[in-house]
Amino acid sequence: MSTADLGFARVDLDREDRQGLPEVVYGPGKTPAQVAAIVQTLLAHNTGPVLVTRVEAEPARAVLAEVPGGRYSPGARLLVWRPAPATAFTVAVAAAGTSDGPVAEEAAEVAAAVGFSVDTVTDVGVAGIHRLLAEADRLREADAVIVVAGMEGALASAVGGLVACPVIAVPTSTGYGAGLEGVTALLAMHASCAAGITVVNIDSGFGAAMAAFRLAQVLRRSR
Repeated sequence: MSTADLGFARVDLDREDRQGLPEVVYGPGKTPAQVAAIVQTLLAHNTGPVLVTRVEAEPARAVLAEVPGGRYSPGARLLVWRPAPATAFTVAVAAAGTSDGPVAEEAAEVAAAVGFSVDTVTDVGVAGIHRLLAEADRLREADAVIVVAGMEGALASAVGGLVACPVIAVPTSTGYGAGLEGVTALLAMHASCAAGITVVNIDSGFGAAMAAFRLAQVLRRSR
């Protein structure tokens, strides 16, 4: 396995061969110059999409000045170069509330960047269950559903009971005191009576999209 030693980072050059996608860069804690150097290395040694997550607008502009050709999504805080063309694999992203929007947008933008067709369904939390039921057929058409919910996290169980496809649940830090900044939703999703739900880390829209990507990789190999 080969790496590129940049002094401040050892860039994994073979991840695309092993997993189907180049190493993804986590933006926080890195200077724009460091991010730019990593991105340039990944672009030079790989053919697939190059992503930088959790990057704010000002450093994103600085990185794009050094490495043109990328696109910045401010809501998702995501930089993307060389996005993959859309495939027939469809991911629905269902957000419980408007406050869950940034995490849902991260999931949707990452999913689109790695080549999924994305359908985003917003504000379908269980406090108004009719809103979810009205979109049930739309969710059933997806190959995977990413559910993004804070507070008590019940949307994941509700969706899990409505669809047959894989459900990937993202607890968010949205909510009041006893929500414990997403811990309550996290535990509720893990304890769901809807069997087989996958649960990722709090606020990790990126992690949910990558769980769907791994699933799609297996399906592609089996065809």
